[in-house]
Amino acid sequence: MLVLVTLLFLGVCWRINLWFGFVAKIQFLPAVLSFNVIVVLLLLLLTLLFGRLYCSVICPLGIMQDCFSWLHGRFKKNRFSYSPEKKWLRYIVLGVFVVLLIIGVTPVTTLLAPYSAYGRIVNSLFKPLYDMLINGLAHYEASHDLYHFSEAEIWMRSVTTFVVAIVTLLALAVLAWRHGRTYCNTICPVGTFLSFFARFSFLKVHFDADKCKQCGLCEKNCKASAIDFKNMKVDYSRCVVCGDCLEKCSFDALHYGRMPKPAVAPEPKEEPVDEGRRSFLIGAGLMTAAVATAQPKIKVDGGLAVIEDKVVPERKTPITPPGSISAQNMRHHCTACQLCVSACPNNVLRPSKSLMTFMQPEMSFERGYCRPECTRCSQVCPTGAIRRITPEEKTEVHAGYAVWLKDNCLPLTDGVSCGNCARHCPTGAIQMVDSEGVKVPSIDTQKCIGCGACEHLCPARPFSAIYVEGNVMHHLQ
Repeated sequence: MLVLVTLLFLGVCWRINLWFGFVAKIQFLPAVLSFNVIVVLLLLLLTLLFGRLYCSVICPLGIMQDCFSWLHGRFKKNRFSYSPEKKWLRYIVLGVFVVLLIIGVTPVTTLLAPYSAYGRIVNSLFKPLYDMLINGLAHYEASHDLYHFSEAEIWMRSVTTFVVAIVTLLALAVLAWRHGRTYCNTICPVGTFLSFFARFSFLKVHFDADKCKQCGLCEKNCKASAIDFKNMKVDYSRCVVCGDCLEKCSFDALHYGRMPKPAVAPEPKEEPVDEGRRSFLIGAGLMTAAVATAQPKIKVDGGLAVIEDKVVPERKTPITPPGSISAQNMRHHCTACQLCVSACPNNVLRPSKSLMTFMQPEMSFERGYCRPECTRCSQVCPTGAIRRITPEEKTEVHAGYAVWLKDNCLPLTDGVSCGNCARHCPTGAIQMVDSEGVKVPSIDTQKCIGCGACEHLCPARPFSAIYVEGNVMHHLQ
């Protein structure tokens, strides 16, 4: 599961998305936001039958934490110990998450969503490394007249998202290295929600009191800190059914299966004392960063000329991808997992820097434009934030409209003929008309769909003479 999810975000091959795109849609929070009732019910049924198997087998962030914990286990054995559940912290985080998710305040929810956090880590940190490897192979093949690999453009779509991904990875790595599943059992809202059902799971890890020798190896190897071997008790709300305790027990005193009817061990009369040996809040307040944009120089004619980079226009309304319906729909459904950003072949989508739509995708046209025949973002979105549309439907969706800036237009500023915007407009919304003895663009906003071809191909630098404003609500032609 970890490999498949990672391949989706790396964009190794479009066939991967077609064949294994379901691994993104069976993640719990995307299934909830897309109102995929079947998947949600299946995941809840899975939890009621087997416990929190979702957290160990399906959630990529949980599997990644297990990898860090396993690496530490190679150097230090038997390093865990039982600690009582921090209910107050878990329930506060879950309550705040649900409330903010309902009202559409995304900065907090996007940071806490486990699947999306992993997606940002892969897309921001691992994908550039993968693209560098592919580019190296492409250069090597080109020197031998082989062309199996195509070179990918490497650029930083958002410094903010990059910094957030680094901080998230470091925080999770430290927590998992030191304390195993601390994040999953203390902060993660999905883990807390599933814990309500895991308490009543049909199959559970339980003790055989007659065989237990009180060696404590089960507790010392439980990365969820959920086993109290002295009282022969397992906290099923935190147990992620990893099976490490079963492997470490040399006396066959632990079993995974249906609980025996007679109580194996009496319930303790007093609540265990909170030892306070764990720091659960490491990294929870670290998710902030600065905003900037870094773009490489573009060279033509063998590097003899340098084209000045375009300045991103200040749009009154950001442009959301066709299929997203409206900015409000994006706010309520998008978890900023960056899968659509990774899948976009035209370098149009990038994470938002706005606080209310923090790291959610928006369109900008400095490096490409939204080609009418491309619908990849709508095909990969697992939450329903971008609804699935066909190329035919996309040509009728008005995501924005073009705006002409007279003071930047080359025919008026330099006295030369141009017409790039009109020649490349796929809908014929731009016509060149006479003005002051030269041809200038005239825009029919009823035909414009906001694809950005005019803005991207406008030769005016650094400020384009034509740019696209977004529509708050998309409408059909």
